[in-house]
Formats: sequence, C-alpha cells, structure tokens
Amino acid sequence: MLTVGVDIGGTNIGIGIVDDDHRVRARAKQPTPQGGPDETVEVIVDAIREATGGEEIAAVGVGIPGAVRDGQVVRTPNLPGWEAPLEFAGPLGAALGVPVALGNDVDVGLLGEFVAGTAREGRNVMGVWLGTGIGGALILEGRPYHGSGGAAGEFGHMTIDPNGPLCSCGHRGCIEAYAGRRSMTAAARAIADSGRATSLFAIQHHEHKERATSKVWARALDDGDEVATELFDGAVEALGIGLASVANLLDATQGAGGGGMDEKLGDPLAERIEEATRPWLFHANPDLRFAVSALGDDAGTVGAAALARAEVLTS
Repeated sequence: MLTVGVDIGGTNIGIGIVDDDHRVRARAKQPTPQGGPDETVEVIVDAIREATGGEEIAAVGVGIPGAVRDGQVVRTPNLPGWEAPLEFAGPLGAALGVPVALGNDVDVGLLGEFVAGTAREGRNVMGVWLGTGIGGALILEGRPYHGSGGAAGEFGHMTIDPNGPLCSCGHRGCIEAYAGRRSMTAAARAIADSGRATSLFAIQHHEHKERATSKVWARALDDGDEVATELFDGAVEALGIGLASVANLLDATQGAGGGGMDEKLGDPLAERIEEATRPWLFHANPDLRFAVSALGDDAGTVGAAALARAEVLTS
C-alpha cells in the first residue's frame, strides 16, 4: 500500500510517496504558496499527481505548522493567509479522491523518527524542530501525545521571559522569539541597520535566497560572523532553558531534533543543546541524550504517510 506524506513548512512543501516499510519511493518539493490554503491545496494536488505518475495511492497524510484538533486546523501562526479555524483535509481529499489525515508538522516529523529514525528505541521523547519557527512534539510511554486540544508539545511558545522580544504568536519572550530563524534574522537586520557589520545578508544575496535560510545561517556561523554567532549563542541558551523545563516536567530521556538548522549543523548542534540543558535540570538524568534527525527532510513526509496509513487501517 502506497501512501503520501505532505510536510508543509514556512518555506517549502515536501512530498514523499512512501511504502509499507516507511521507505520513500519518490519525492517532490514546492515553495510554500503565500496565497493561503486554497492555493496550497492546488500546489499539493499537482505535485502529488506528478510524483506518483498515475500510480494508485491509498491515502494522504499532511503535517501543518500549527495546532490541529479533530482534523481541523485551529491555529497557524507561521502561514500567511491562513485564518484558523479552517478545514483543510476535506478540500484536499475531495480533489484527490482519497482519505486525508491531518496532523501538526512536528508531531508527524517526530512520528517519522519514531517509526523509522532516531527515536525508534525511545519511549519518552521530546521532539524539537528548528526552522522558520520552533516546533515541538512529544512521545510519552511509546505513544504520540497530542493533549486534549491537539496543541501539546508547542515547545517554541513556552515563555522564558515575559518581558522578552515579541513572538509571531503575539506573546513576548517565547523560545521561538529567540531561536526561530525568522526572529533571529529580524534581530540581525535590526543590528545591521544600527550600523554593525554582518556578513549574513551578503551571504543571502550570494546564495540567491529570498530569505536568510538555514544554509545562509550555517555559512555565516562557519565564517565566524560576530552578529550571527551572538544571536545563535542566545538561541542555544533559550533552547537549553526550555528543554530543561520540559525534561524536569516529564523526565524524558531522549531529545530528537529536526528542521533546517539541525540538518545543516548536525551532531555538534545537538551536543551544544544537550550541554545547554544541564545547568537547568532538577535531576541530571544520565540517560538524557539529544540526537539529530536520522531521516532529515524525509522525517515529516514519512511521519505524515504513517498517519495516513493509520487512517486507512482504522477506518
């Protein structure tokens, strides 16, 4: 049985055609439309039809960067033109003629790592995705945990300073306001406008990028850019405080990281974050470990496809 996993990000939409062994048979990627959910449905439908080449699929799973409850999108702070609550699975399913299952993007990313990646041996796992924003997900006692309203694990919107910088969600001092790539880029722009030199935007121009992507940030950090380094050090500190708080609450023993920054910076970043949590832990659990995604870009699509497969098997 072939299922399709769709991973909607703030920058790109990833699509994977996945078999029963969680192997990705074909991939496609499209820029995330800026026109809202209707345009997004059109892009996904066209990309799936091209990727499958007419081959029959059983279902589609979709990861959305926001809160999902009972198949409905109830909050999407990082997608322009999306006014929640809204139906998304229905229009996409009607266009494709197959069942569509909907989940939070980091939930399905962690599910992908749980069924086929770095979290396969885990029972109590914190998932943290570092990209345009900061996403979080939980697996507790070997099962994905979504909470009563579908928004459990929203790690990026934990407040670490109520007087801190404004986050895209409208609150102040969220972890995302320090460690989300969009927030870091806005801070770098403000610093550059104040007259302090940074190579970040020259690298962005050289890479022909519309935004300061994870690749741009990785290059700036490799070059020793002082502004990028200071902002990234602050991001790691914020992540450490937040992850320690989650570990103190849940006594989780594994952290799984994904998203653009994790993929570009790899194991050294996981090691830095692990070290940043330790000063804030109530109990320094020797079993607590952090690891980057084993599936990379495929984590979200493999997890979304697993969600679709479960929809077919339980319907």
